Amino acid sequence: MNKKLELASPHMSDKGYEQKYIKEAFDTNWIAPLGKNVNMFETEMAQKLGVDKCCALSCGTAAIHMALKAAGVKEGDTVFCQSLTFAATSNPITYIGAKPVFIDSEEQTWMMSPDALERAFEKYPDNKYVIVVNLYGLPAKLNEIKAICDKHDAVLIEDAAESLGSKYFGEYTGRFGKYAILSFNGNKIITTSGGGMLLFNFEDYQERYEKVLFWATQSRENRRYYYHKETGYNYRLSNILAGIGRGQLMVLDERVAQKQQIASFYRELFKELEGIELKEPMEGCECNYWLSVAEITHPNIKPLDLIEAFEADNIDSRHIWRPLHTQPVYSECDYIDNGKVSETIFDKGICLPSDTKFNDDDLARIADVIKKLWKEKSN
Repeated sequence: MNKKLELASPHMSDKGYEQKYIKEAFDTNWIAPLGKNVNMFETEMAQKLGVDKCCALSCGTAAIHMALKAAGVKEGDTVFCQSLTFAATSNPITYIGAKPVFIDSEEQTWMMSPDALERAFEKYPDNKYVIVVNLYGLPAKLNEIKAICDKHDAVLIEDAAESLGSKYFGEYTGRFGKYAILSFNGNKIITTSGGGMLLFNFEDYQERYEKVLFWATQSRENRRYYYHKETGYNYRLSNILAGIGRGQLMVLDERVAQKQQIASFYRELFKELEGIELKEPMEGCECNYWLSVAEITHPNIKPLDLIEAFEADNIDSRHIWRPLHTQPVYSECDYIDNGKVSETIFDKGICLPSDTKFNDDDLARIADVIKKLWKEKSN
């Protein structure tokens, strides 16, 4: 069998940056959570993105949970949430006992529809919280969505888990929500094995930042003994994993360039084929192409056909996220429709193999599978 080609896998630097920081942690015996690497990873990420403050946490899901609590979400509140995303975006809403209201996408970006968001506020005028997602590295219409949130005095939380390194009209994603989140899961553009980060984008962040630190370290009161007045969480990133993150951050620009080269490969390949097109960001925006995604409109080919053709050659690919409003766990939640755009994207979209370790032979193999399927289905 041919070697396995992954969808997207961890890619350590070839200069040993990660090992340097891990060794430093071992040499100084900072193995337990917290330490210099955690502090510096937060500082270096804030400097890279131009945000006010960062808080390193155990995963992106934890970061969303902490963002919701910091924003003031309480049991029984509604939270507007993009429907076309992974469940990790919405699950923390339910941790608090709040109610997701799912917002459909729009065709240009595939992300949250500003029109549907405005209609959601008409239906739920008291709502004060919105989660927008930059899926697969593609920026949403962030300025329009932020303006709608400002108009309704609502807090915008930007899920940038998949868009680290993408830019929205010259500025990095993660800078547009009052709170934003990153993920460093093993398949992300840079990884800490498991980890995430909460970003603060407002000048008077200190009180909220300190409160998040308090919650994320089990809500331990400042006493000589363990004393708790609030429920806490074990959410802080370890010093070892933060060391990996510091090394990975040093090669972020290189990884973005590699992902963009893979997207360019697909863009050129699809010029030869009918009924498949790479999804591109809006003009003026830059995508990190964490995953190259495409829409298949060929009358005889469905995403599953290509997924199965890849599987037969030991190549990984997958469907687009199934919209959350169609998930059984959220069957009782409200949904603000925009022509069922997110369902159409799910039906026609595919996540293509996008591993930064691919060589020319790997890409040629991928191309052969695609061209063979198109030839078979077009006759």
